[in-house]
Amino acid sequence: MKYILKTTLILAAALTLGSCLEKVPGDYIPIDKGMQNLTDAEQIVNGIYNTFKGGSLYSGRLTVCPDIQADLVHAVQGNSNTYVNLWQWDIRSDNMDIEAVYSSLYDAIGQCNYYLDMVGPLKESLTDDTQILQLDALTGETYFCRALAYSELIKLFCKAYEPQTAADELGVVLATSYFGAKPSKRASLKESYALVLSDLQMAEQLLDPEDNSFDAVYAKNGAVHALWARVALYMQDWDAAIEHSTKVIGSGDYRLADCHSNYSSTQTLLQYLWTNDASYENIFKLGYTSTSYGSAIGSVFLGFTRDYYYYYPDFVPSQTALNLYQSGDQRYNCYFATGQTGYSHKLNCPLLVKYFGNQALIALKIYHVSMPKILRLAEQYLIRAEAYCRKGSFSKASTDLTTLRKTRFSNGGNISVSESDWLDVISDERVRELYMEGFRLQDLKRWHKGFERSAQSSCVEDGGTLKVSADDPLFVWPIPRNEIEAPGSEIQPNESNR
Repeated sequence: MKYILKTTLILAAALTLGSCLEKVPGDYIPIDKGMQNLTDAEQIVNGIYNTFKGGSLYSGRLTVCPDIQADLVHAVQGNSNTYVNLWQWDIRSDNMDIEAVYSSLYDAIGQCNYYLDMVGPLKESLTDDTQILQLDALTGETYFCRALAYSELIKLFCKAYEPQTAADELGVVLATSYFGAKPSKRASLKESYALVLSDLQMAEQLLDPEDNSFDAVYAKNGAVHALWARVALYMQDWDAAIEHSTKVIGSGDYRLADCHSNYSSTQTLLQYLWTNDASYENIFKLGYTSTSYGSAIGSVFLGFTRDYYYYYPDFVPSQTALNLYQSGDQRYNCYFATGQTGYSHKLNCPLLVKYFGNQALIALKIYHVSMPKILRLAEQYLIRAEAYCRKGSFSKASTDLTTLRKTRFSNGGNISVSESDWLDVISDERVRELYMEGFRLQDLKRWHKGFERSAQSSCVEDGGTLKVSADDPLFVWPIPRNEIEAPGSEIQPNESNR
């Protein structure tokens, strides 16, 4: 791996992690002069958020590719071939989409490491208490961002965490400093998660627990606990998952977007969450403006901009997923709408409109661009419900699921789980709520479940009837070939590498 310094508008965007150890010279701010004051620190942290905005991460591949690979969509005949090899499970270590996710997450980590290496001397130089508090908050955000990036790497490139074997399983390469020699081997899975937890502990200490506004575009204390709950669930630490999700749910700082409450005469709060990207439910999202936004995440599901008349989706929802939505579930109406495609086969079917685009940007003819909602309150209810089930508290789990569903259903929404059916119920509810938000592949992996696709009309045959067994090696993405073959690299491949 290497850190590359590129010429950019701000130093933060220049700090990246690549594939070998040399530093590349160029026209850049001297490395020891890159963070001299609070403004410099703010720019570097903003650069980290900008990296997360990119099409390789939350406004594109990182969000949609894991769900496309699973059982939620079908590739349409005539598609642009975007992500189709992932959908068909023809996944190789030189896959450019996987390489982009891997390198971009390490780009963000490199920026975080630079900030954390430089913040000590800067803090010592400050004498104003207000500035010191502001710097501490920025440092807390940076620890959170590094934890987030590493958690995503672990989720995609490592096996599911099993407490009894995690010390012997491969984790990820843990780079914790911008300067000096970089590790060339992968840490264990246990060590990898330990760094994530350590970073979350640091973020919790540094971020103000009283500053937890909803719809935040910067990481706050609530985001720390929300991510912590997710990580704890993945680590099978049910008590910690319940503890941290409860801190978020019980804080009173957030509330579920209700389909019974109106934002305006034409939109409910639930609809507004997806059409305008704003909600009391959002714990942490990436903020966009008309001049600074991410990629068009919805383009592969709609393709409206080809002629602004018909739709040309690369993928359409699987009928199996659509069948999970029940009468009265308003998520269906927010996420899907029947549309006419412009292909020669004239497919007319439900399309994913969840990412049709932010209405303010659409007014500027910027389509299919939606703000990534990295942490939502709904996920916290699902996390806590699953953790309760793992501990045999089925009544509490039923209460959490019902609380969530009542805000999504025009009427009813009650549901109960038992020892015999809880995993199926949780699995279905996570699909209904989190459809195409990047969770499905990881869920199947950690539950040790396979899946099977059934053919759909006007969709690609090769992959349309795919059957994947539980624990198939390709549930774990291959480490990019260029990382393994880089000079001096001792990075171990995954079983899926080929």
